[in-house]
Amino acid sequence: MNSPVDPIESAVRQWLDAVVIGLNLCPFAGRPAREARVRVYVSAATDEVELLTELQMELRKLDETPPAQLETTLIAIPSLLADFADYNDFLDRVDQLLEEFEWSGDYQVASFHPQYQFAGTRPDDAENLTNRSPYPLLHLLREDSVEAAVDSHPDVDGIPEGNIRKMRELTPEQRRRLFGLDR
Repeated sequence: MNSPVDPIESAVRQWLDAVVIGLNLCPFAGRPAREARVRVYVSAATDEVELLTELQMELRKLDETPPAQLETTLIAIPSLLADFADYNDFLDRVDQLLEEFEWSGDYQVASFHPQYQFAGTRPDDAENLTNRSPYPLLHLLREDSVEAAVDSHPDVDGIPEGNIRKMRELTPEQRRRLFGLDR
């Protein structure tokens, strides 16, 4: 299911290029993407146990592959967790898996979803767009790489506010093009 012409993988890579890198939401994403060190794995899971198994396999793959070859993995989940509340609940199981296999401290999982909504916001608030993606995603990050990136950035604390400002400044046409939104 992971052929280069897979439409799900293509949609995720297009989002990565246009939104995450194109809008510079993550100043650390461009280099690994340009160097082909970002893996997009399209999950075939039809239940949460299968998805946890795939997550475990992808974490092992990161364990076995040096960062110079594979920096990070995005797991696209087209057949599960379409409801954001279900997805958000599933993240607790992800954290449990990291603890169980002693990967906490080595890896972290960032979350992206088509209906992403931060606590205390309304569904159409601009800041939610910073974590909106074409499919539910689990982004597997190496802790060492995150720490190095944070240490090298002049204003890491300003990134979230800058990203919210960028989302608020998007025109309706840009929102439609990038996120399929009309507002």
